[in-house]
Amino acid sequence: MIDALVTKATGFLLNPVEMFRQSKDDGVQAVFTYFCILLLFHAILSAAIMALGMAVMPGFFRMPFGFAFPVMVFFMMLLGGFVCTLVFAAWLHLWVYLLGGRRGIMQTVNAVIYGSTPRLILGWIPFLGVIFMLWSLVLGVLGVRELQELSTGRAILAAVIAIVIPLIVIILIAAWLFVTVRTMSAVPVVADTFVSAY
Repeated sequence: MIDALVTKATGFLLNPVEMFRQSKDDGVQAVFTYFCILLLFHAILSAAIMALGMAVMPGFFRMPFGFAFPVMVFFMMLLGGFVCTLVFAAWLHLWVYLLGGRRGIMQTVNAVIYGSTPRLILGWIPFLGVIFMLWSLVLGVLGVRELQELSTGRAILAAVIAIVIPLIVIILIAAWLFVTVRTMSAVPVVADTFVSAY
């Protein structure tokens, strides 16, 4: 089983298009077994890196909850990674479907999960995680193209829409919170200035 998993992961890293074509008929159990093993690997190494950072550079890694924080990181990566991956796959599938993908939601889920291979295997490396996230995004687009039988342009468009809309919402909420906090904190200052003037 481990040999098969390593072979599949290596295939997605080195020859993703061919691996996606070979994975079109993968069942739910095979896909989620692959995902859960890689996600567990990612969570363990992320927690270990956090613990190592806290031990080697305690001044730089001043985290709440002390050395219980790596344990929290482990569970956040494990549970959060599982839920966020499935939610994103469902959200992406909406746009895939609207752009003509008719191969079913499981093919989109497969594309997202298999596309996450670089992020799950190497994304725990400090400062380089962003590179592997981008790599996973590219693989996800290739997966949508191959498994949903869409054109490259439509697969890219579906991914861009699925990413940009949440980003815009997050930016708008952050801007609203920033303005709200600044406004609320400015009121006492103005009031104190007005009172002291008289």
